[in-house]
Amino acid sequence: MPQLPPDDEEGHSLNTFAADARRRASSFWENFSNFALRDNVLEVAVGLIFAASFTAVANSLVSDILLPLISLLPFLSRNLPECFVILRKGDLYRRGQQPRYNTIKQALDDGAVIWSYGSFLDKVLRFVLIAISLFAIAKGYEWTSGDKVVKRQVKCRYCRKYISERAKRCVNCTSWLDGREDK
Repeated sequence: MPQLPPDDEEGHSLNTFAADARRRASSFWENFSNFALRDNVLEVAVGLIFAASFTAVANSLVSDILLPLISLLPFLSRNLPECFVILRKGDLYRRGQQPRYNTIKQALDDGAVIWSYGSFLDKVLRFVLIAISLFAIAKGYEWTSGDKVVKRQVKCRYCRKYISERAKRCVNCTSWLDGREDK
C-alpha cells in the first residue's frame, strides 16, 4: 500500500509548487507585455483604427453619393439588392395562398429557392466604386505631395513574377535584370 510523504516534505513540495507557479506567471506576464507593448504593435493598432474609419468614409462615399447617382440609370433601380428570381416556389405560393413575393425575406420565409442576383450586383458595384474611389484618392495624394503611391510593376524576364519597375535584381528568382544573366 502506498504511503503518504512525511509532513516536512509536503510543505517543501507546496513551497516549490508555489515558487514555480509565481515564476511561470511572471514569465507569462513578461512575455505578454513584450508582445503587446512593442512599438510596432501599437503602430499597427493605430493603423487598424485609422483604416476602419477610412473604410467608413469610403463606404459612405459609395453608398451615399455615388450609388444614388448610378441608380438614376434606366436599367438600374434604387432597390437593386432586392432584385431576385424564383428558382423554386414555396409552399404558400404553390397552394395559391400567396400570389407573389415582394421581398427576398417573403420568398425565403415561404421556403422558396431564389437567385438573389441584385445583392450580388450591388456588392460588385460597391467593390468597383470603392476601388476606383481609393485609386482616385491615391492619385490625388500623389499629385499634391509628389510621393509615388501607385508604383508601376513589370514582369521579370526569367520567372515572370511582378517586380518593381526600378528593380535591378528580381526578388523572386534573384536574377539580374541588366543583362548579366544572358552573358
